[in-house]
Amino acid sequence: MQLRSFTYPDCPGGPAHKWAKPGCGCHPAQMQTSGSKPCSCPSFKLREVVSLYFTMIAVFLVILVVALQGSAPRGSDFPYKVPLDPQGLLELSWNVSYPQQAVHFQLLIRDLQFGLLFGMSDRGEFENADLAVLWSDGRNSYFGDAWSDAQGQLHMDSQQDYQLLGKWKAPEGLYLLFKRAFSTCDPKDYLIEDGTVHLIYGILDKPVHSLQAINISAIHRGLQRVQLLKPNITIPKLPSDMKTMEITAPDIVIPSQETTYWCYMAELPHGFPKHHIIMYEPVITAGNEALVHHMEVFQCAAKFDSFPHYNGPCDYKMKPERLNYCRHVLAAWAMGAQAFYYPKEAGIAFGGPDSSRYLRLEVHYHNPLIFKGRRDSSGIRLYYTATLRRHDAGIMELGLVYTPVMAIPPGEDAFVLTGYCTDKCTQLALPAAGIRIFASQLHTHLAGRKVVTVLSRDGQERQVVNSDDHYSPHFQDIRMLKEVVPVFPGDELITTCTYNTKDRSQATVGGFSILEEMCVNYVHYYPQTQLELCKSAVDPGYLHRYFNLVNRFNDEEVCTCPQVSVPQQFYSVPWNTFNRDVLKSLYGFAPISMHCNKSSAVRFPGKWEKQPLPTITKRLREPVPHCPPTPGPRPAAPIPLDLGKLRRD
Repeated sequence: MQLRSFTYPDCPGGPAHKWAKPGCGCHPAQMQTSGSKPCSCPSFKLREVVSLYFTMIAVFLVILVVALQGSAPRGSDFPYKVPLDPQGLLELSWNVSYPQQAVHFQLLIRDLQFGLLFGMSDRGEFENADLAVLWSDGRNSYFGDAWSDAQGQLHMDSQQDYQLLGKWKAPEGLYLLFKRAFSTCDPKDYLIEDGTVHLIYGILDKPVHSLQAINISAIHRGLQRVQLLKPNITIPKLPSDMKTMEITAPDIVIPSQETTYWCYMAELPHGFPKHHIIMYEPVITAGNEALVHHMEVFQCAAKFDSFPHYNGPCDYKMKPERLNYCRHVLAAWAMGAQAFYYPKEAGIAFGGPDSSRYLRLEVHYHNPLIFKGRRDSSGIRLYYTATLRRHDAGIMELGLVYTPVMAIPPGEDAFVLTGYCTDKCTQLALPAAGIRIFASQLHTHLAGRKVVTVLSRDGQERQVVNSDDHYSPHFQDIRMLKEVVPVFPGDELITTCTYNTKDRSQATVGGFSILEEMCVNYVHYYPQTQLELCKSAVDPGYLHRYFNLVNRFNDEEVCTCPQVSVPQQFYSVPWNTFNRDVLKSLYGFAPISMHCNKSSAVRFPGKWEKQPLPTITKRLREPVPHCPPTPGPRPAAPIPLDLGKLRRD
């Protein structure tokens, strides 16, 4: 079985014309043979013939238009679905056609007033956005492709790339069906890429006489983050002895605040033997689909015999400290994601003597409307089997070590930090046949804006493992890759993160706090090896030289005495252009401290300090957007829609 791009229904020929009486067998193109029974075919008047002729011409033209635009997918062909707003009044379903290089959208509007805006932008802003707009003056309704300028003023797009395919009313609301190419080569349009897409919506509650009359600052609006371009993967056959286990919140009351991270401890039965998790999917309490933002299940460290039971906010000051040792990801889901399947060759192991019985569920609730008293029992359903697959799947951390020596100055728009998994580490730790990466979870804290991991071999960049140019720390899930990435001994895995600190007044250092930063790619691979962490940080000695240089060339002193911590030294740096540029340069040439670690947190034997940065002699080319063939002139005018007279509240 395969997750399909949408399939096109066969073009119906329509009901057959009754040229002959029932049982007669007389057709216009059929000659009567000798011995056959004479047939009395009806004769047509000239007016009937002409009417029939023009009817056939009209049917032909309709079929031709459908063939040129592409058939609309059926309702059952939309495998991905997400509520756009917290109340669930707008529900988006979609499918991806890689042959057409297009996304088909089905938008359900449960409570249509006087229209809505739907679209995409870089970070969820309504300025410089690419929009499909439905609006009404109370009598007539229109649909069009529009864009907003830097001040938020709407304009009709000269190139209409949101193509309306259909509309219909149902008991649950109004459905709009439209499509959009990944790339249109229209400078006013958003380029749909792999990774996170920030969808935006706005609801019009008053009639408007024109598109330009819409004031986006005065409407109810919001955003939703999704991964639009889902991979087309083959779903492995599931074994007959498969069992399920639900790790869910125990009927908690969702706090009446916008953001909550809720933690709940669960445990496996005593003596639970080793199994393979081969699939998992979300379990969402009915009615809370718009509030449950993302969820993760972590396994705790095996070095502890027991963990305290806990059911409460993850940031509660009385939360047991030991729960911080529950960090091994077993499952992760984010809004809009479907079930996650492991490849047929592998499963992730849990249970058995070398594994902790304790699991931690973490649920992120997003409650912007501050609902009160809402109860929830959401979580993740694990599918597991005692019939172990050929390989244990492993999870490896790539990127930067959690250390304050990697820092971002304040006021930066796009500051870049890079972490390395070097050829020396993979040569030592990977098997001769290599490993296969099949999924990836990118991770930063609040300042992260972009993350990419690139595979390099013999000094040449070979392949992007995973990339997200519109990354958001509020939307993190394990993403199945479109193709498995083989990694061999001697390869390098280079992870680069881009940060924005425009709203901060002091340096942001690396660390575990949400206001500190991380740069991580958790790659899921098989077969599992002893290598669990392959990360780097700048050599501390070179950072010490940087602080001495700052002291020498600035009037303000930066204390570099041993009793002062690295974060305190960064906080005292005067962030002028010189100090910023020197720090960027330092991270670009200084040797690194490599962490080539086993699962026991012990490094593999070898010299890992003051290692040279990998030398890259050939970079991958930037992908060039594919421009679809122009189907012909489409005037920059809205499409009139017959939706009847819309209501006034």
